[in-house]
Amino acid sequence: MDQAVVELLTDNIISILANEASLLWGTRDAIEDIKEELKSMRSFLVHADRKGVGGEGEKTWVASVRDMAYDVEDIIDEFVYHINYQRIRGRSSWILHHTIYFPKNLWVRHQTATKIQKINGKIKGIRERNQRFDINHIEGTSSKDNQKWLVQHAESALFFKEENLVGIEKKRKKLMGWLMDGVDKTVISIVGMGGSGKTTLVANTYNNDDVKKHFKCCAWISISQAYELEDLLRSMVKRFYKSMHEADPKDLTSMKYIELVEMLVDYLKEKRYLLVLDDVWDTRILNQIKLSILDNCHMGSIILTTRKENVASFNFEVTKQVYHIQPLEEDEAWDLFCKKAFSSSSNRCYSPDLVSFAQELVRKCEGLPLAIAALGSLMYSKSESQWTYICKRLNWSLNNNPELEMVKTILLLSFKDLPHQLKHCFLYCSLFPEDYEIRRKRLIKLWMAEGFVEQVKGFTPEEVADSYLEQLIFRSMLQVVYRNEYGRPKACKMHDLMHEVALPILEKQFFGVIYDGGEEMEKCKARHMSIHKTDVELKLFMGMSKLRSFLVFNNCKALPSGSKMLRVLDLQDVPIDELPDEVVNFFNLKYLNLRGTLLKRLPNSIGRLLNLQTLDIRDTQIEALPRGIGNLQNLRHLIMYRYTWNWNDFRYVNGTNVPSNISRLTNLQSVSAIESNGDLMQQIRGMTQLTRIGISNVKEADGMDLCLSIQNMKLLHYLFIMATNAEETLRMDSLSAPPPNLRVLILVGKLEKVPRWFLSLQSVTYLYLHWSRLEEDLLPHVAALPNLGLLSLVNAYVGNQLCFNTGFPKLTSLSILNFPQLNEIIIEKGVMPNLKLLHITNCMELKTVPLGIEYLQNLQRLELRSVPMELENRIGNEDFRKVQHIPELYIWD
Repeated sequence: MDQAVVELLTDNIISILANEASLLWGTRDAIEDIKEELKSMRSFLVHADRKGVGGEGEKTWVASVRDMAYDVEDIIDEFVYHINYQRIRGRSSWILHHTIYFPKNLWVRHQTATKIQKINGKIKGIRERNQRFDINHIEGTSSKDNQKWLVQHAESALFFKEENLVGIEKKRKKLMGWLMDGVDKTVISIVGMGGSGKTTLVANTYNNDDVKKHFKCCAWISISQAYELEDLLRSMVKRFYKSMHEADPKDLTSMKYIELVEMLVDYLKEKRYLLVLDDVWDTRILNQIKLSILDNCHMGSIILTTRKENVASFNFEVTKQVYHIQPLEEDEAWDLFCKKAFSSSSNRCYSPDLVSFAQELVRKCEGLPLAIAALGSLMYSKSESQWTYICKRLNWSLNNNPELEMVKTILLLSFKDLPHQLKHCFLYCSLFPEDYEIRRKRLIKLWMAEGFVEQVKGFTPEEVADSYLEQLIFRSMLQVVYRNEYGRPKACKMHDLMHEVALPILEKQFFGVIYDGGEEMEKCKARHMSIHKTDVELKLFMGMSKLRSFLVFNNCKALPSGSKMLRVLDLQDVPIDELPDEVVNFFNLKYLNLRGTLLKRLPNSIGRLLNLQTLDIRDTQIEALPRGIGNLQNLRHLIMYRYTWNWNDFRYVNGTNVPSNISRLTNLQSVSAIESNGDLMQQIRGMTQLTRIGISNVKEADGMDLCLSIQNMKLLHYLFIMATNAEETLRMDSLSAPPPNLRVLILVGKLEKVPRWFLSLQSVTYLYLHWSRLEEDLLPHVAALPNLGLLSLVNAYVGNQLCFNTGFPKLTSLSILNFPQLNEIIIEKGVMPNLKLLHITNCMELKTVPLGIEYLQNLQRLELRSVPMELENRIGNEDFRKVQHIPELYIWD
């Protein structure tokens, strides 16, 4: 895992050296040498990581390479900073740039070349010293021992006693139902993060007497990350034979792959068998099992456990069930902890003084059975002072207490299995506070700014970063907090224990440091700093020249000194009312988040930040951007709308005025929301690269020009349009067809009629109409949209009846708000079959529940706000039978 930091550094440095080589003329040979040395080092590190070598010599070597790579990064970043500085200072005068500044440029180039040559010599010295530690001749026994220990630990679940388990009954019943439902061939995948109880659940099911009677023979196989297929097949043969009380076949140890497969097929062909594959890490073994056994033996069931979604969803082409194992409920978690920590107390009586400590430990485990049991066992017979010590130093305990080594090792397996790009993305998430809900879009933009995202031909950096997040979720490394209507993650968080495991790696590799109000920090070596808790300003923090990221999660109002190389500055919700002067000199800055601050303006000098990719000023008091914004040629995301937080009004969001040179930003991917002015429509007409745009203050006269501009935005997937006021009509009829990839459409303003192009919204998943006040029935125009998942209508129709009589095949969420005349909602049978949420607010003429609501059998939640008392009374009486199938029903005045 130490190698991950160096792998990313070497990748980035090689790329930067290739791009900047032309500026560093005179050092071509040195640059080529250092590139080749770094490539060799990277190959060595990958090889060492795979072998799992952990000797002190290798650790020292890796640390030396890491420090050297950091030094190279510093040199290159210093050079890029200087070049950007000269571009800014020399922009206004060609003569100054080529007379006064030219000698200084020569000197900087010479200094940079000298530093690179010096580093190159040091790197070669490291390589020569390392020759005495030949990785190819090191066996990596510590890794093998770990693998053996983990397999033994997993198999010990077969011997757990029923009375020591908690929360197993319902889960086991579900698995047994799938196993014994009469289907000849079944595959059941149990998926969840390490330590979530997958193996224990399967072992308890495997040992059940009814299950054993149902199958003729059984085999349990624990699969390590480094397995040999032939060894696994031999283990299967032995286990199946043993379950039938038969001796092992002769010459088993000398048999090759084909012979082993033939033996297994011949043995299982006429038997009903059960095969458990525990802890599967990739699909290669599954493909072999399918081709060799499942396809040739017709009465078998397979249960596999895994941490990866792609493994769980592997296509065996037979009946398949996927079970996502959930954390223990609060009462179950408490019960398990008490079984371990207070097992000697008669009738579970224990000191009340320990309850608060115990509850905090259980909370930290977040329902993870492995951690709960391990912590409970650790606390058994401890004194109150020991409880206090461990609770306050759980991170230290996890990394230094032998009794918790198992928890750490199992959780670290998932980290070790990550590609190096994902390791950095995962570690970066640990910079956020515990239980922090990390928004997907924010995280993606941060990863891009940090250089974690590979360039993949045919894909944007945003798409590649999005795939990284999906992989971390699929691998159970991050938990989804909530998803959109189609299951796409909107926000995620890191499990508390994964957070605890990540922090030591973060700090040991100087990858990052978290400041929580302790001692002053001087000469920080970390690349990324996160401020969680402090009441002091950072003006006393010196020696921060190594920092590349600075993220604040409290009210800290100052910046660390000497941090001119920052790539990321995240001050979201920090109560500053003026941008610190030094920010505009961070020429390497790629990400600037000022969301939720008290800023009223940005200086025109913001245009110095030539490398800026993301500028977020959402929910600030900034009403207009300076002209300097047009200089930010690398800007990809400009986020600047302001919510008013009064959803019952027409204007619930405000835009920001932009200068006319906004059209120069040819790399801009998303911008929202722009306040429309006289010539805005002409300004944006050439911005055909946009994927997301929001425009407010649109006048009726803008309709033709607006539609022409949108018509040219073929890549657009998000469109927000708001009229000047509630009486202004949005003229959207001139749009002949919507952008083909449009997924989100939000129209705020009066519509005289339903635009005919609504029928062509084939890709739209979310449609939001606000204050449309249509006289024409909207529903026939959108009922057949194949991907519409979320429909929100706010004062969108002036009629007294809404009739859903056809369509809406994928709709999961429907909101009907502020319909002053609506007195009847009709839902025909078979319409909206997947609806899960129905929200009705401020419809004061609606006195009965929607007719046909009983047909919505998948409806999970019904919300009623500001509805007549008559409707409330009917729900409690004569209409109760119509809504009794809905799990969640909420009524607010």
